[in-house]
Amino acid sequence: MADNMSLVVGKSLRQQLRHQVIVLHILVMTFLCINLLLIVIFFKKCFYTTTRYILFAVTLLSDSLIIILSDVLLLMTHFKFTIQIGLCIVLYFPLALYTLVTPVTLTAMTLERYVAICMPLRHGELCSTRNTNYCILIIHGLSSIQCIVVLSIFFTSASLSFYQQNILCSVEIFILYKWQSHVKSAINQFYFLIMFILIVSSYVKIIKVAKTASGENKKSTWKGLRTVILHGFQLLLCLIQLWCPFIEDAVFQINLLLYGQIRYFNYITFYLAPRCLSPLIYGLRDEKFFLALKDYVLCGFVKNGSICVKS
Repeated sequence: MADNMSLVVGKSLRQQLRHQVIVLHILVMTFLCINLLLIVIFFKKCFYTTTRYILFAVTLLSDSLIIILSDVLLLMTHFKFTIQIGLCIVLYFPLALYTLVTPVTLTAMTLERYVAICMPLRHGELCSTRNTNYCILIIHGLSSIQCIVVLSIFFTSASLSFYQQNILCSVEIFILYKWQSHVKSAINQFYFLIMFILIVSSYVKIIKVAKTASGENKKSTWKGLRTVILHGFQLLLCLIQLWCPFIEDAVFQINLLLYGQIRYFNYITFYLAPRCLSPLIYGLRDEKFFLALKDYVLCGFVKNGSICVKS
């Protein structure tokens, strides 16, 4: 009786995983196509001279890379494909790096909106293309600290025989001891605490400016405020992602089928969803980018070149 129950549970779990992989790949391909379209528009319509659009492109590239790498790891796990630890490190480093690049860039975009609204006379000086390039380097430097710490601890803790093994690659294999997980979690929590404080303080100061603004100024200020709110919501989803492993570990001890459903829900809600809000914020809400998107799509589907506006 127990064996029959185990077979039923195993078959149900395999079917569930199969359906989840199919749905996830539909979502992944959809998001990648949207991101690719927006990246093409960014370069074709000369948005690469404006700070907020440059940072927007960084999030698009970062999110696309994360989606691709996480999808590769998902397929490898699903088909039980093992690789050497060295190749797994090559996959892990950019995944860990760009998982943090996105929220750090969101914070930089919020600060750019703060400067544009609260310090308009200094916006051109502080948010020049040259300073934006330096900002991107700083973003990558700050984002790399966590994965450098994790890999450094791993290199000093792992035995030489471990490097000769073929393994199922996942981010969990670099956590050999529980205290390593605590160190990683502490670094992440520190990152997001600082980012949360910056976004909230920017929000409060923009509200003060919005109350004193008038006319077109007021409309522009409230639009900037809504953008900051959306950035904050994205950051909140990214922050909740850090708590997902603790929830999943607890559920794993109770019910294996429920564990699969919870992990699937967490991946879509707290991993994919924050990376799909960027196209909404700047791809659809931003008037200039939306017009460029509309123009590009119409030029692609309508043969009459007279409707196409040259940039």
